[in-house]
Amino acid sequence: METNLLFLWGTPRSMSTAFLRMMLERGDHEVFHEPFSSIVVQGRTVVGDHTVTSHDKLLRLLEERARDHRVFVKETTEYDYLSTGGDRIPYAGRHTFIIRNPRSVIPSHYAMNPAMACEEIGYGNQVEMARRVLAATGERPFVLEAEDLLDDAEETVARYCRHVGIPFLPSALSWQPGDQKVWSRTSQWHRDAARSSSFTRSEATYEATVDSDRFLYDCYWHHRPYYHVLRKWARTTVAA
Repeated sequence: METNLLFLWGTPRSMSTAFLRMMLERGDHEVFHEPFSSIVVQGRTVVGDHTVTSHDKLLRLLEERARDHRVFVKETTEYDYLSTGGDRIPYAGRHTFIIRNPRSVIPSHYAMNPAMACEEIGYGNQVEMARRVLAATGERPFVLEAEDLLDDAEETVARYCRHVGIPFLPSALSWQPGDQKVWSRTSQWHRDAARSSSFTRSEATYEATVDSDRFLYDCYWHHRPYYHVLRKWARTTVAA
């Protein structure tokens, strides 16, 4: 499938913003950071000169911009966009997914938002999006594991680039630290990405973990089956 419109769907705290930072470093894509969730939270998002208030209109504008240049959209899955005006999303562009072990995701999310609801972790919405993409295209979408980025960023990103049909640019695997305008709405969530200069492991530790906190434990066991659905897809892709 040839398209200039590329999506990456990840749960919050899945290293998706670090991946977006690499895409910014490439310089060959127009990059959008969480425009669908911006509509949910703020009621609007901005695409060029347009202020957009619906997921369908957002998608149409992204498609228009992708007619003459490459567009990369990173979005999180704590919200259900498919039933709130985004039912056409799986049919537009190329969709890829990034997963991270919920043992890492859940305490990190809870540390940022102690009032979180379990469903906000987002694995269920992520799997539903992936299944809808499969149904729409007849092809299992590419699933990237965050842990692979940490173990071997060069090979993992090269494999991603081969799959989506863009050049692999090794120079984009490192960058200058700093906040980026594209993620300013949620900058407090992206301090690790802003401090980073490459794909590196976080040294953060958390008082509440899936082993020490009953709520996080229950949340982990709720999301674990969804995570393993996509992890199986990721492992199948690697084997291929």
